[in-house]
Amino acid sequence: MATLVLAIVCLCCALSGNGIGAELEAARSRSITTSREQPYRTSYHFQSPRNWLNGLMYYKGFYHLFYQYNPHSTLFSDGMVWAHSVSYDLVNWVHLNHALEPSEPFDITSCWSGSATILPGNRPVILYTGIDANYRQVQNLAIPKNESDPFLQEWVKFSQNPIIVPPEGIEPDNFRDPTTAWQGPDGKWRIIVGSWKDDKGMAILYQSDDFFNWSKSEHPLFTSSKTGMWECLDFFPVSMDSMNGVDTSTLNPSTRHVMKASFNSHDYYVLGTYDLELERFLPDDDPKGASLDLRLDYGKYYASKSFFDSAKNRRILFGWVNESDSTEDDIAKGWSGLQVIGLRTKFNLFCRHFPREIWLDRSGKQLIQQPVEEIKTLRDKNVGVKSLELDNGSTYEVSDITASQVNVEVAFELPKLEDAELMDPNWLDPQILCSEKNASVRGKYGPFGLLALATEDLREQTAIFFRVFRGHNKYIVLMCSDQSRSSLRNEIDKTTYGAFLDIDPQVEKISLRTLIDHSIIESFGGEGKVCITSRVYPVLAIDEAARLYTFNYGTLSVRVERLDAWSMRKARIGHGETLSYGESLALQCENLSFCGSEEGQSCGGLPLHCEESASAI
Repeated sequence: MATLVLAIVCLCCALSGNGIGAELEAARSRSITTSREQPYRTSYHFQSPRNWLNGLMYYKGFYHLFYQYNPHSTLFSDGMVWAHSVSYDLVNWVHLNHALEPSEPFDITSCWSGSATILPGNRPVILYTGIDANYRQVQNLAIPKNESDPFLQEWVKFSQNPIIVPPEGIEPDNFRDPTTAWQGPDGKWRIIVGSWKDDKGMAILYQSDDFFNWSKSEHPLFTSSKTGMWECLDFFPVSMDSMNGVDTSTLNPSTRHVMKASFNSHDYYVLGTYDLELERFLPDDDPKGASLDLRLDYGKYYASKSFFDSAKNRRILFGWVNESDSTEDDIAKGWSGLQVIGLRTKFNLFCRHFPREIWLDRSGKQLIQQPVEEIKTLRDKNVGVKSLELDNGSTYEVSDITASQVNVEVAFELPKLEDAELMDPNWLDPQILCSEKNASVRGKYGPFGLLALATEDLREQTAIFFRVFRGHNKYIVLMCSDQSRSSLRNEIDKTTYGAFLDIDPQVEKISLRTLIDHSIIESFGGEGKVCITSRVYPVLAIDEAARLYTFNYGTLSVRVERLDAWSMRKARIGHGETLSYGESLALQCENLSFCGSEEGQSCGGLPLHCEESASAI
């Protein structure tokens, strides 16, 4: 920890020593101005300064996020680069210079997605898909120019790139996104690359003794029919007896494996067993892209990537949230996409969700997701409610908080479950069911939940809600996110999303945690068993005009056992369109509050012990 503090102190000192500290007021002013001009731009979800948001890693005290970026346009096109940002806490981010840019015959058209791996000896390496001069998708390797630089600002491309080219029988434009590598007991490294052939999505397996020379295995690690092209694959182990994450190379009887693939606009995953002798992944189920398949998120979410955080023994997940408005709107805004706390064709419009920690549910049947604990550092004013009765048709405003920028947690109790309406056996697709029984359709138990980014008269609202049905020997809980009234604008996507929530309301409270950040709404139902992310663009319910309500439109009463809401402070990410690299660093330096502290002495000078670290900036 002392080393990390020193590194951040030196960062602050170096900034001041270079005269950047004086830019803080200008940077803050620009950030405030941009917020007013762009009410949909997020405040604590990662978003690039312009345009929109590959690999992830933790290295020498800093988290590194590499992401696709178009320096010339808000839209996806040739010339994509690997942009690079770093953070000490997964909340506040500093934008650095680009890590990879098109420059050689093997990536001259574009640098597309890939991954990062930490080799023995704490040596980072990047694998990425390059689009060569013939528009083939080839796999390339890059290493840091200076491994002693904790910011990893310069990368060198391997002189023998490409290290992998499309194999015989695979179309050259269906071969991309190498995963983080794992090492088997035999010492060999392995990766998979996404592809598609004969109506089958596939994870093509490659092996290497030295990480530079790769050979294709006899058969794919896993294939599945009728799924489309597999993009942005992820393959990793999860512990069966702990919430802790495990290293990607871990393989023992107490772990299961997760295979995740992005296709058909969603991120699907399956749990199963990795058979090293057969070199095959043996899934519990076969993903078909159907409505009941497991997904990491049932809303606007795509091209996710996870990594093992060795600092805190956890697995962290990042994913993309694409836009809901038009291409013309993205051009007008000057950005598209956020990080929720990928990539091509229509998926060129993104933001990231807030970083999530993921682990295996105790049942062993699915993954659990929750925002990383660092999000609590942004909590500000708190409002709490306990034992609130919500009668038929009632709403309750959660006041005295910043409703456009809030974290809310609520738990519901249902006193008379035996009176729940019967489940029709034909109701098989939860998204269709949520659309047909949206927030305006009253049942017995439900809809009840939250009305986010709502106007006072409820003309605009995004409803995150539950319904409970009585089935054969069990109760069925449906979770929905209804965007049909999210905006008075008609030209935007207002799809309603939904999923069945695997909980027993007889013994468990129905919980909901929602992160609201101007135009993004992330909801976690059942302590993270179901996640639904929405992207909305209200016309009236923006900034101070936004309201937050808990509601019950069902005919049976519901009790709010507890509700807590926190206004959220703004993360330091460098939101201003013209925010310079120095200003972005200065904003994070100010947020750390180390300048002028005992650790950093004073920002007025550059102590001798800072010179080596500062020289890397």
